[in-house]
Amino acid sequence: MVARIDVDGGPGRTGAPDGARQTAREDERLAELSTESQDERLADLDRRSTIGVLEALNDAEAEVPAAVRRALPQLTALVDATAERLQAGGRLLYVGAGTSGRLGVIDAAECPPTFHTDPELVQGLMAGGQGAMFVAVEGAEDDPELGAADLAAVAVGPRDVVVGITASGRTPYVRGAVRAAREAGALTAAVVCNADSVLATEVDIAIEAVVGPEVLTGSTRLKAGSATKQVLNMLSTAVMVRLGRVHGNLMVDVSVTNEKLRARAERLVATITGADASAAAAALRAADDRVKTAVVMLERDTDRAGAEKLLEAAGGRLGEVIDG
Repeated sequence: MVARIDVDGGPGRTGAPDGARQTAREDERLAELSTESQDERLADLDRRSTIGVLEALNDAEAEVPAAVRRALPQLTALVDATAERLQAGGRLLYVGAGTSGRLGVIDAAECPPTFHTDPELVQGLMAGGQGAMFVAVEGAEDDPELGAADLAAVAVGPRDVVVGITASGRTPYVRGAVRAAREAGALTAAVVCNADSVLATEVDIAIEAVVGPEVLTGSTRLKAGSATKQVLNMLSTAVMVRLGRVHGNLMVDVSVTNEKLRARAERLVATITGADASAAAAALRAADDRVKTAVVMLERDTDRAGAEKLLEAAGGRLGEVIDG
């Protein structure tokens, strides 16, 4: 666990400094961020050929995986802590503004169809509300009290995990939300793209995917956005693996919501059980389109109710039912 400070100052401070001084200090901090720095090697970007611009963008994106890999020890700790809390009835709450907020909402929205989770289990909160997914809400990210209010609105508690997402590591909305989460006893984490950010000092676990200057100076939807998306993909996927919502590397909790996914689900049943396509499809229908239930019905020669009971006793872990 790292040291923490209050949103309005450092350890032991009482009250805020003069407004002008505080603004100047924030401007200085912003100027020092690596994501706000100019890559002088690309100062001629506007004079390059189209292929030259694209090569610069592609070269920059190639740096992202290494930045994420350097953060794997901290991400490992966050995955294990999150899985433990979700197993105990907690939730994973992403909080962000702008691009960072949108990425959190996207990852949360993908969990129900991919892992058949309750929409409440993984949620994305963003400055300005869900409407800000499509139209920027001016000033919303600068209000720490709005972040705190949004956390209060979802009744954050001690079993929850709150992940603040901000490339800069200093967004007031996110810091306000993290402060509220901390006061509620939740586990707090940060996904940031700058080293030694203020938010990293205010959370339990800091994921620092430091990507450096952007091709387009300050446009953190580029490398920083890609790094953030990778981290969130890895976090939610690894947590679901730990929770038993994956069998081998098969997506056995997929929600069947269209014909493509029905065909995938039928193939999963056939792959795991060795049943022919017709038997797999029939079992899936009898299992109300739940892949794991259909597999257990075939493997254990039981009906839907019996299969569901076996899965419940195993905590939803398919391998424990059919391999144990």
